[in-house]
Amino acid sequence: MLAGVPAMDPIAFVRATPPFDALPEEAFALAAKALEVAYFPAGTRLVERGGPPLDHLHVIRKGAVRLERDGQTVQVLEEGELVGVTSLVSRRTPFDAVVEEDLLSYRLPRATFERLLAHAAFAGHFATGLADRLKNSLERAADADAGAGADLTVEVEGLLRGPPIWVEADASVGAAARVMRHHGVSSVLVKSEPPGILTDRDLRNRVLAEGLGPDTPVAEVASAPLAGIPAAAPVYEAWQALLAKGMHHLAVTGPAGVLGVVTSGDLLRASARGPVVVMRRVEQLEGRDSLPGYGALVADMARALLAGGLEPSRIAGLVARLNDALLARILRWAEAELGPPPCPYAWLVFGSEGRMEQTLLTDQDNALVYAEDGEAARAWFGRLAEVANRDLGRAGFPRCPGGYMAEKWHGPLAEWRARFAGWIDRPTPDALLSASIFFDFRPVHGALPVEPLEELLRAAGRQRTFLAAMAKSALGFKPPPGLLLRISKGSTELDLKLSGISPIVFLARCYGLEAGAAARGTVARLDAAVAAGLIGGEVRDNLAEAYRFLLWLRLREQLKRMAQGERAGNEITYARLSAAERSRLKEAFRAIRDWQETAAFHYRTDLF
Repeated sequence: MLAGVPAMDPIAFVRATPPFDALPEEAFALAAKALEVAYFPAGTRLVERGGPPLDHLHVIRKGAVRLERDGQTVQVLEEGELVGVTSLVSRRTPFDAVVEEDLLSYRLPRATFERLLAHAAFAGHFATGLADRLKNSLERAADADAGAGADLTVEVEGLLRGPPIWVEADASVGAAARVMRHHGVSSVLVKSEPPGILTDRDLRNRVLAEGLGPDTPVAEVASAPLAGIPAAAPVYEAWQALLAKGMHHLAVTGPAGVLGVVTSGDLLRASARGPVVVMRRVEQLEGRDSLPGYGALVADMARALLAGGLEPSRIAGLVARLNDALLARILRWAEAELGPPPCPYAWLVFGSEGRMEQTLLTDQDNALVYAEDGEAARAWFGRLAEVANRDLGRAGFPRCPGGYMAEKWHGPLAEWRARFAGWIDRPTPDALLSASIFFDFRPVHGALPVEPLEELLRAAGRQRTFLAAMAKSALGFKPPPGLLLRISKGSTELDLKLSGISPIVFLARCYGLEAGAAARGTVARLDAAVAAGLIGGEVRDNLAEAYRFLLWLRLREQLKRMAQGERAGNEITYARLSAAERSRLKEAFRAIRDWQETAAFHYRTDLF
């Protein structure tokens, strides 16, 4: 046994190593019986390129193996990683495998390895592409955490408490109210064309508050068409639908029609810490003094959703809807304080909030666009921005260190058009920095259309010089060299945002602009690039799953640090990751590097 190797049962170690962890018990028993312990001193050449293939699969317990081609290091394998897969599966030896640090391995003979390949889960580990491996990693992580929270993937039909209750279109609101009381429900469906719904909120806001009597026809105050969701949709999609539409009732539909109605209360009972809880809290905010604590509430929700098996990209979509609702409330308070706006306006958000990819509250990135210029308008909207930025800070959104906030960035639409056009026409480093922030804009409140800014983004996608400059800037974010990813360097810290997330986000923006995509989300931009023929489907799949994996890894570490009272940053300690996570992280980084090389040629960044 090597010095420094903790006493650990070899069988338990291998059992926990993918893909052995996917084997059924009797198959793993076969593997366990055939395992051998092997030791090789540093400098040992396990296999030579072009030479005879290996006769064993090695599971590294301690030490490191360096894969080389023509004297250049291609990869370094460490604890929990496998050596000899290519040699065993294809009978080829494309690399030299040299022991870099004294190696202790648990090895499996070729004959046993080949018998294990009869099991699909085991064989699939070696046959699937990177996208599938990353996806499987996330699914296993979700399964491991499934007991920590509500299962958010169950079908929404399971939340129904009874069949739908209908009333005729010519029924009175008084009769409808009596039907609701009799059945103990908060809504009735209306047999109109198209079908509609009348809720207890409608009775309060559209009947009583408007001074209408009980004889008012239901059809005059009901909402139509009826918003619905398929019965087989998961619970989290019902959450998304309700948040997106700002509603509290949703029809659940099947092949034969409406099966029932799911309410925000039903979803509330499905998870005590889901987005419906946060939305209720937002709706019940009575003033600015109630804003503190919102950030902690969102973090608690994200923790529960992650534990429930929801991937971070979907959590981010829910967080974005909640943040939009909070912002609308803050702006309405400000308007009540300052008086009606002098002209239509649009409040824009940028960065991860603009892309709807923010899982925890991060720095404010926002701006204000209004229809008309003039001293009075600038003064009023300047004050609106100050009040809103202050209140967002109270809610837990830190101020932007770079100053990209509405109190500084506000102006008439014509001014914003000139600003966007200038960045596109003269892509200086400062212009590219601004474009990388503002070109992710998303309007979240106000009545002013911002189509003129959308038109400029479409124009930017046709400007090769601008795209090349933006791509070159994006390529400044790179994953760390493979040789730095070593657990032997125990304290190695990685910034997942700078080294993995930003390289994908920034380059996807370039491809999305070139494809003319209206979408802001990173994966949606990759989809648009595939549709436009700019990248292949396999590249898209690899990058999308790498992106989701990196978001999951970062969110998990952020929540862990917050639970320990530490700052939730973007850093992780490489050596603290499991062997499977280290392997997937290195694969994700390789996929990013390969894409960056292709993108550099595509945009001819060497000529810029």
